[in-house]
Amino acid sequence: MSDTTQKKIDELLHRIQSTPPNSGGGLAPSRPTLSLGLNSNTRSPVMPRPKHLNFMTKQNDNLETERKLKEIMKISGDLTIDGTLYKTDIKDMVDIEELGNGTCGHVVKMKHKPSGNIIAVKQMRRSGNSDETKRIIMDIEVVLKSHDCKYIVQCLGCFITESEVWICMELMDTCFDKLLKRFKQPVPEEVLGKVTVATVEALSYLKDKHGVIHRDVKPSNILLDMKGNVKLCDFGISGRLVDSMAKTRSAGCAAYMAPERIEPDPENPDYDVRADVWSLGITLVELATGVFPYQDCKTDFEVLTKVISQEPPQLPHDKNFSHDFREFVLCCLKKDKKQRPKYIKLKNHPFIQKYEKENVSVGEWYVSMIRGAEENSNRAAPRYVA
Repeated sequence: MSDTTQKKIDELLHRIQSTPPNSGGGLAPSRPTLSLGLNSNTRSPVMPRPKHLNFMTKQNDNLETERKLKEIMKISGDLTIDGTLYKTDIKDMVDIEELGNGTCGHVVKMKHKPSGNIIAVKQMRRSGNSDETKRIIMDIEVVLKSHDCKYIVQCLGCFITESEVWICMELMDTCFDKLLKRFKQPVPEEVLGKVTVATVEALSYLKDKHGVIHRDVKPSNILLDMKGNVKLCDFGISGRLVDSMAKTRSAGCAAYMAPERIEPDPENPDYDVRADVWSLGITLVELATGVFPYQDCKTDFEVLTKVISQEPPQLPHDKNFSHDFREFVLCCLKKDKKQRPKYIKLKNHPFIQKYEKENVSVGEWYVSMIRGAEENSNRAAPRYVA
């Protein structure tokens, strides 16, 4: 590996390390959470500190962030549930249990006392850090504006206090990361067909309607409920697109990161929605096999090195996957982003077109998996004879 490549990976790992942790991580059941395992040494020369610096851009950026937060605070406590607006005090929310962790905070199942409904609440601390505040605002803005997309988790409202921000959302049953860990078996191709349709529709909607790239597509951010609804969530590190390109370098989960984000082209360092297409490809390989493609790696550095130095993962040849599914995954995982399709072309792929029309009951499959797991658990339980 060249010194330049190692330096780029080193810088990327620093950004990942600076991102709030996601304990779920979207990793396969057999794969432990990765550590960085790297002592950085870029041997960069010590440069003299400039005497005259212009902080106006950063200052204006922070002022805009504060302005947006104040606007959102005006609707704090306004929760719309089943079409009814409730002016809700935060004390009317009853904690039931923790559901998991996301990019910016943890998610709790809570009861909304005025309506009696059970909802999911993403709770985030306000640290005063401007970057964290931006992530919180981005998360709220995206879900509030995406109320007309059935493939994005619906926001019911929010609470903003001096110390916390709560985003109230519809309650989904699980995410595909937890599903893999619970059932310990791959997801059937026909179910993944519906998952793919939902995810591509959600990502395409974000780009077309709001000029946003997700940047953190992985199994833990794809949700499922008992009815078979599949929805995308967690928009804390989503980015604005300028002329269809992402200009900022916010990190996501290293395990699902596209090659052009790991090793940017010096002549054209920006990236676009095709980075999310790569992440979708890695996600589909993991869900279809039940195993993370880079499971042998012990550190994020090893994963990133393999992504840029080895051939992309594929669906195993000894498994009975359809030609269309194999071809879809192959086109998502083109290392050269120029050869990787954007959403318009993806939607015309035979695999997507098939499962837009195919009648697949994802809900029935999920319920049957739960029953099967419960039966196996009951059979395995010790029996005592009086």
